[in-house]
Amino acid sequence: MKRYSIFLPVFLFMFVGCNQQKGEQFTIEGCIAEACDTMLYLEHLSLGDGVVQLDSIKLDETGDFSLHGPRPSNPEFYRLRIGMQVVNLSIDSTETVRVEARLPQMALGYKVSGSGNCDTIRILALKLDTLTKAIRRVADDRSLMITEREEQIQQLIDAYKTDVKLRFIQNRYGAASSYYAMFQTAGDQMVFNPVSDPSDVTWFSALANSWDMLYPGSLRGENLKNIALQGRGNTRQRVFEIDMNNEKVSETGIIDMGFPDRNGRERRLSDLKGQVVLLDFTAYGIKGSQDRILALRQLYNKYHARGLEIYQVSLDADGHFWKTVSESLPWICVWDSEGLQNDIVSIYNLQTLPTWFLVDRGSNLVGRMEFLDNLEQEIQRLL
Repeated sequence: MKRYSIFLPVFLFMFVGCNQQKGEQFTIEGCIAEACDTMLYLEHLSLGDGVVQLDSIKLDETGDFSLHGPRPSNPEFYRLRIGMQVVNLSIDSTETVRVEARLPQMALGYKVSGSGNCDTIRILALKLDTLTKAIRRVADDRSLMITEREEQIQQLIDAYKTDVKLRFIQNRYGAASSYYAMFQTAGDQMVFNPVSDPSDVTWFSALANSWDMLYPGSLRGENLKNIALQGRGNTRQRVFEIDMNNEKVSETGIIDMGFPDRNGRERRLSDLKGQVVLLDFTAYGIKGSQDRILALRQLYNKYHARGLEIYQVSLDADGHFWKTVSESLPWICVWDSEGLQNDIVSIYNLQTLPTWFLVDRGSNLVGRMEFLDNLEQEIQRLL
């Protein structure tokens, strides 16, 4: 497995401290069974000061406890700890969170109520434990060559990331649980790696934007922003050139492009001459993408038989994520692996995602999203 030790001092603790409002407090209460005479600690996970102890209690035979800490000014991360057994939590107000567990299985067998983010963090911890065990099984399988083990481990990590993105992070970029997910580690490797994976940089950027809007000036937001900026510098590369052949532009009336579909087949925009084409630039990871796909399905089902085709260019940086989402879509879905760094973004003057264009049967660009009030009416006119 690849090592990224240069980032581990920052990311293993991952939690940036923030100014706290004195006086107002949050409460973590509950019961830890089978833990009589053990010390239970409530700790704040901060970067600047490391792990900071906030409160503690010696448990009796009942296991009941009530611990407190100063209210954070924006979402912060904490943990309950007995020895090496920990329960990770997030707090963003004076809320009261209840945790119930038994000491032998405290880290993975606990229950939490009073906070949806804390419960999502619990689920993420269970999923990561399953991933870690699967990685260990592959790493210990000496019937496989080293390259085979590395390939299978990477496949496990990629599948995990896709699942977490779709189920836990997408459209919840400002949630504390999404922040937590982006800093999970499997062994000594970050699951989401902003150092070398362009797709992960995209997701760090999405979180940075949300935290900047929701918690302007917060240290966590700045931390995310710095990670995204550094990641972009590390992963930027040129891998695709637009076909700017003057004869082809003149012949088709459009600047042609060709990208692979989910089966690896190159699909060219110019091959659709004779059909009305909705040329759609999008990213499946952006907010509102699922609702928009439903709206496009209605248009496609209604007008495809009459000659409408959708040529949808995904600018998601994660190819596996794009392929998973597009698997059930009936129109032409292609992937631009260079994403927002591609010349096509400048050539088509894409200022926002999604952005769509209409192309008539003669392959002429006849409309752009900002200048057409009624997409369906314009499609009817062209058909």
